[in-house]
Amino acid sequence: MSGRQASVAIVGAGDFIGAAIARRFAAEGYLVHGGRRQGDKLQPLEKEIAASGGSFTGHTLDARSEEAVGAFLRAADGSAPLEVCIFNVGANVNFPLLETTERVFRKVWEMACYAGFLTGREAARLMLARGGGSIFFTGATASMRGAKGYAAFASAKAALRAAAQSMARELAPQNIHVAHLVIDSGVDTAWVRERIAAARGPDAEAALPPDTLMNPASIAETYWQLHRQPRDAWTHELDLRPFAENW
Repeated sequence: MSGRQASVAIVGAGDFIGAAIARRFAAEGYLVHGGRRQGDKLQPLEKEIAASGGSFTGHTLDARSEEAVGAFLRAADGSAPLEVCIFNVGANVNFPLLETTERVFRKVWEMACYAGFLTGREAARLMLARGGGSIFFTGATASMRGAKGYAAFASAKAALRAAAQSMARELAPQNIHVAHLVIDSGVDTAWVRERIAAARGPDAEAALPPDTLMNPASIAETYWQLHRQPRDAWTHELDLRPFAENW
């Protein structure tokens, strides 16, 4: 960050990747704003970051609402110029094709694609007025290929990737760095470890070699390094996976 104070907005500030990103940027002196559907769940993170000397403000946010997204980003920009916006909404679901209802498909598209478009557009409005910034999108393996049972999730994530490409081509000449990150692995969370144990047996989770799953802090470090890139060498798309992940 330059000598002036600046803000970061995280749409989809969940307990793992989103929280790790918040910690990383707060440690660099940014005023971090995080939004999620149940904003009260952000209170422990707010207290943790404050105790370490950083600034984090939690917001209740429905990322599918044009009005809510605009208000959230304006609030972040009002605390200090918005320098970084990160769209980190997941929406990962797995249903056989014939059990994928219209409602499921539409809701996943709204969460993973439409909300990303709203976030990118509204962040760009503010950043263009400021003369630049960074807009980053969290993708997944499903951004690149559809797997059995993932018609809704993969189509939404692939669409988000295409939207990010379009934004990058349009906004880069105006000094806005747009990047899409493919998180091609399980993230090291209690939920992921429980799924591994349920699918492969309790011994499988305990036998995982170190660093087989992604540490959220490692992902957050990548977002920080992306933001620090000089614009003569901007990365648009970056895939992250542990050493043991097949691809």
